[in-house]
Amino acid sequence: MMDGNNLKIIEHNSISKNELISLAEYEEALLIRKVEEKLLDLFSLGKINGTVHTCIGQEFSALAFAGQLKPGDFVFSNHRCHGHFISFTKNYYGLLAELMGKKTGVCGGVGSSQHLYQNGFYSNGIQGGIVPVAAGMALAKKIKKTENIGVVYIGDGTLGEGIVYETLNIISKWNVPLLVVCENNRYAQSTPIDSTLAGSITNRAKAFAIEVDQGTTEMPSELMNKAKLAISKVRNKMRPFFFLVDTYRLMAHSKGDDNRDEKEVTSFAERDPLNCFREKNKQEYNILSEKIDALIDKAVEKIKDDNVLSIDDYIKKNEENLQVDKLEWGQLNDFGDRQIKLINDCFKKEMEGNKQVIFIGEDVKSPYGGAFKASKDLSDLFPDRVFSTPISEAAIIGISNGMALAGLRPIAEIMFGDFITLCLDQIINHTSKFQYMYNHQVSCPIIIRTPMGGRRGYGPTHSQTLDRFLIGIDAVKTIALNPFLDPQIIYQEIFQDETNPVIVIENKTDYSRKLSPPRVLNYKCEKSNTKFPIIKISPRKSKADLTLVTYGGLGTLVAECIGPLFLKHDFKIDFFCLTQISPVPKHDLNEVILSSEKTSNVFFIEEGQSAGAVSGYLLLMMKENSHQHFQYYAISGFNCPIPSVKKLEDIVLPGQERIINFICEKMK
Repeated sequence: MMDGNNLKIIEHNSISKNELISLAEYEEALLIRKVEEKLLDLFSLGKINGTVHTCIGQEFSALAFAGQLKPGDFVFSNHRCHGHFISFTKNYYGLLAELMGKKTGVCGGVGSSQHLYQNGFYSNGIQGGIVPVAAGMALAKKIKKTENIGVVYIGDGTLGEGIVYETLNIISKWNVPLLVVCENNRYAQSTPIDSTLAGSITNRAKAFAIEVDQGTTEMPSELMNKAKLAISKVRNKMRPFFFLVDTYRLMAHSKGDDNRDEKEVTSFAERDPLNCFREKNKQEYNILSEKIDALIDKAVEKIKDDNVLSIDDYIKKNEENLQVDKLEWGQLNDFGDRQIKLINDCFKKEMEGNKQVIFIGEDVKSPYGGAFKASKDLSDLFPDRVFSTPISEAAIIGISNGMALAGLRPIAEIMFGDFITLCLDQIINHTSKFQYMYNHQVSCPIIIRTPMGGRRGYGPTHSQTLDRFLIGIDAVKTIALNPFLDPQIIYQEIFQDETNPVIVIENKTDYSRKLSPPRVLNYKCEKSNTKFPIIKISPRKSKADLTLVTYGGLGTLVAECIGPLFLKHDFKIDFFCLTQISPVPKHDLNEVILSSEKTSNVFFIEEGQSAGAVSGYLLLMMKENSHQHFQYYAISGFNCPIPSVKKLEDIVLPGQERIINFICEKMK
């Protein structure tokens, strides 16, 4: 804010000793406070939508860390992020415009108070989840051999989140250059720390062999010096560091909901550095205050006339709504190799040709090579780009998110699809949100792949098909490999064209299967010319009586029903095996609808349970896009955990006999 020639050293009486802080540093801290106060005023006037979490009282924590970084460094922050943002970017105008909902805001008004982005600054209001994302970005800086580091701000309340400890463990073992700054303002929203937090905060980091230090915003000069030293250590040692900042917010957690004791707040206000500066340096304070007030008032007055982002600019046109020039069908070919070998060969080829590709997951290094050997030999060939993690599924996805934001192409393996539930916070509140909440200024091209499905006797927690939880997620595609398509075609398309997250479901029973097209007498088997092809099996000459739709690993079983239905029951079938199940592309949907309208009967078959099923999602889309009537049926797994015993597992999961009997009953 101040010109370098006008710097002046101010003596500030702290609790225990005098500290020297430059006038420019006081000015920046006062700017943060004044912006926060203006935001509270605007909220009370109804000029701001949503919420406001101010950092009044905590300003020097922002200056000490976010304000002392170098170009190319980055900051991840949380819901109380305004001070960190201003210290790092100096863009108070963009912050004000963002919270006032204007197009000139740093995220076009989309993110508002908690979700800010600008060239190396990221914030998200989900507690804990930003820590592995920051770790992934810091790891990317290290992989790229830069000297840059990152800072991630958390609060004392965030220490209740398990993903914090997953990440502390990993950044220590992998020597990730990340500075974790814990701002202890003594309250987790309204709950005092002594009611929720056991033990020592700093001992938590020490338990992971991470160096720690501690300071207080009541001694700003000492805090600035300690922060500078901590930043230097992270940069020079390429090691993590944990810094505890004792501080206090003088205003409510959010807006006006404050139930703290007034005497306690007053006591901290009297020791607040900016308040002490005001009392002991009234002339300098008044000059700065008037200057900053004028800047903020001028900015607010101008922002009032700024435009609001249009809905078209916000949503943008998604490729899922685009048709291919002409839908064509081609012949399916034999591949000869087993699916898992084709997948492994694909990853070898991609990692050889693109040094940005990273492979990360549990037990993925040699000699084990992953639970199903998808990563066989990768760590021998690319030792610096294969990361074998602890059992930390949420951190795996979080770290992959950070690497993807930094320009790498991580392949994140979740050992069993059942464990995807441990990743859902990262997928739903981070992976899927970055593109939209930062107003299309970033992309997160992470590939999450996981084996799903039963029929191997693994029982209730290792046999589930949980794809129903992975459909309809914003800006995330969900792909299901099937036994008829070369998986290399699918993965090559993802690597070449996808700039947003993709989840790939692989069926465990297909891994050992040699891929080949189904052969049904008097039927033709074809694949579409679309990006992620659909498989179609249809009568060569006659009209079909009913339509069967499935996806993924169930493709073989359902295709094997076509012959018996025709030979024994005289039903002629149109069969579709989808590849992209969310969002279902228009051209795929249109083909299924066209067949269903002709046959008047469509049967959707899936291995997952019927509650919240993929079939329900597809039915809704079909009904919305068709004006003709057709009868719709669904066949799925029973709504109960999958048993290990084979006889019961075969009953719970849809099998050929159940599928055929169900169809014959409904077609009477």
